[in-house]
Amino acid sequence: MEIASSPISSCSKEHQKIYQEWFSYADSDGDGRITGNDAIKFFAMSNLPRQDLKQVWAVADSKRQGYLGFGEFVAAMQLVSLAQAGHGITHDLLNSNVDLENLKLPVMEGLDGLLAKKKRSQKTSEPDVNGGSIVEQSPSAQWFSSKSSTKVSLSSVTSIIDGLKRLYIKKLKPLEATYRFNDFVSPALTNSDFDAKPMVMLLGQYSTGKTTFIKHLLRSRAHIGPEPTTDRFVVVMSGPDERSIPGNTVAVQADMPFSGLTTFGTAFLSKFECSQMPHPLLEHITFVDTPGVLSGEKQRTQRAYDFTGVTSWFAAKCDLILLLFDPHKLDVSDEFKRVISSLRGHDDKIRVVLNKADQIDTQQLMRVYGALMWSLGKVINTPEVMRVYIGSFNDKPVNEAATGPIGKELFEKEQEDLLADLKDIPKKACDRRINEFVKRTRAAKIHAYIISHLKKEMPAMMGKAKAQQRLIDNLADEFGKVQREFHLPPGDFPNVEQFREVLRGYNFDKFEKLKPKMIQAVDDMLGYDIPDLLKNFRNPYD
Repeated sequence: MEIASSPISSCSKEHQKIYQEWFSYADSDGDGRITGNDAIKFFAMSNLPRQDLKQVWAVADSKRQGYLGFGEFVAAMQLVSLAQAGHGITHDLLNSNVDLENLKLPVMEGLDGLLAKKKRSQKTSEPDVNGGSIVEQSPSAQWFSSKSSTKVSLSSVTSIIDGLKRLYIKKLKPLEATYRFNDFVSPALTNSDFDAKPMVMLLGQYSTGKTTFIKHLLRSRAHIGPEPTTDRFVVVMSGPDERSIPGNTVAVQADMPFSGLTTFGTAFLSKFECSQMPHPLLEHITFVDTPGVLSGEKQRTQRAYDFTGVTSWFAAKCDLILLLFDPHKLDVSDEFKRVISSLRGHDDKIRVVLNKADQIDTQQLMRVYGALMWSLGKVINTPEVMRVYIGSFNDKPVNEAATGPIGKELFEKEQEDLLADLKDIPKKACDRRINEFVKRTRAAKIHAYIISHLKKEMPAMMGKAKAQQRLIDNLADEFGKVQREFHLPPGDFPNVEQFREVLRGYNFDKFEKLKPKMIQAVDDMLGYDIPDLLKNFRNPYD
């Protein structure tokens, strides 16, 4: 159970002002958050037993971020006050019938004297040029500014995600910038890429029930997308009220992890939107509803943007990818084949859903299931068999007349399995983020080797244009040379054709030579820093 949705609104303005003053004092770094070390010192002034204070932290940090923002701090103070009044600290305490509006401030021994001392010291220090106070950015915001050279020690890291941010900005980002990894493979990561909720993407041909599937999970009649939803990508995420935000606006919002989509241009952003609504499930998971994959002539004439490129971009960000099929549409169109091929490298995230299965009887279902597995086997070239969920994911009761009692029981079990898979996503999200970070690091390292090799192969004086063209034409051979020289796994190398296409726009002579110190820093990060991070911090959902 989570804490009350808005602990700040449940207390008077006078109390809010006092809590703000307390929060500023407890926040020793001035970064807008209270870490475990800050909390130990501040909460100790309540004279509550250590076990009670640990429980206060566990309830207040309901999102398991490893730190408290102002809202969580207010909730913690309300819990301290209730504990001092004799209440037992439970996860449901702030959601119970306790009168929070008339709740007294907690007794914090010696705090008034410390605040008075701090005010006296502030008066003696020089004010800002304009007489106002300077609002400091959080360390993570500073790390992501281009001018920042802030060094953050492991002691100031509050969680695994915080640690990954620090490692990215200090060790991986310089390598990416030096060898233009962001132009070739993936845009630079931002704060919101690390803090984003886990995402689930739904892919399928038109009318396979993707939007209905989301509405069914949310038990919502909200307008998620136009009918039929074959014309836009819709991100369904948590928000204070029901509203739609256009794609161009979403892509430039710093607190959303979609800035990388600007590379696909206005043609795509006009077919992209965000649908926000308050819902408990969306507090933990964000859904990506995609346009229906087209077939025949439509797929070549109707897309004004790189559909496969967009799905590939989302696939890298998502934690689960659901491929939806309809029993009456088992053929895999050319566009769908390209989309599924673009998911290569993310095979562990893919699940297949045979939706609307109550429209056929048990005997037909057996044949359809076999035909689906045969179709997928031709497209997904892996020896492992895909996990296929069978069901009818909508709000209508299962058609027992078609399926019989055995079919109904099967659908219910399959639905439970799929829901269990979805519930596991937040728990696995932290591990997935580490996994994606390591994959990105390996890709950036190989990219650096390739770029520096191409630079090394260029002549010093004459014949540069011919040499560059020869390298582009024989790119597969050059990849082989890099692989043998540095003993790299061939499976980690990028797609030759795609890489060749991007290379045409660059002058190889301007590329950087290999910088062993940068490579060593990234190797140390993989070999020592990330394992240390995992030793020092647990998965918050364990």
